[in-house]
Amino acid sequence: MAKTVACPVCGAPVAWSPKSPWRPFCSERCKTIDLGDWASERHVIAGRSDAAGEAPAGAGPAPRGH
Repeated sequence: MAKTVACPVCGAPVAWSPKSPWRPFCSERCKTIDLGDWASERHVIAGRSDAAGEAPAGAGPAPRGH
């Protein structure tokens, strides 16, 4: 028997199995809502409050190694 978890967006029960392709979400809609929340910074990962680890303003992206 598959374990059941709650969808993090709407709370609907989701079977944790290959038959639930959007797990832990109940649907593609809930998955997209969650992605939008991250993109709009409604969800954030707590970190240091100072800017010591940030690149200087105007600095381009880090060089890519090939």
